Amino acid sequence: MILDSDIVVAVDGIDKLIEFTKVNFKIEKLPHSINLGSKDSDVRIQIQTDKRYQDFIEKASVRDLMGYQMNVASLEDVLTGRIWAYSDKQSRGSKRQKDLSDIIRIIESFPELQPKLPEPMIEIINRS
Repeated sequence: MILDSDIVVAVDGIDKLIEFTKVNFKIEKLPHSINLGSKDSDVRIQIQTDKRYQDFIEKASVRDLMGYQMNVASLEDVLTGRIWAYSDKQSRGSKRQKDLSDIIRIIESFPELQPKLPEPMIEIINRS
């Protein structure tokens, strides 16, 4: 089983993070993210470098995440990030479908967030 995590780092901390992690992780730089992986672990980390995600940092709250105290984005911000990811026509089809599935799961669990969806996406979800 592969566990993945999307992480947003303050823009001024990205170079320091890469320097720190390059010893233990394979680093793959993509247009809007940096992926970290290791042959010794099933954990995959995606660091968002798209500047739109920077606003998520100040709204995050500390939560327990698999035994670690971490700043976690608000549910609304997670939904927004998934909408952005799904809307990226450059992403692989399978990645966009995963993002759409995440959006559907969020809306099923928190139907009060449906008004945050763009109209075309509401139509897609209602057909699903």
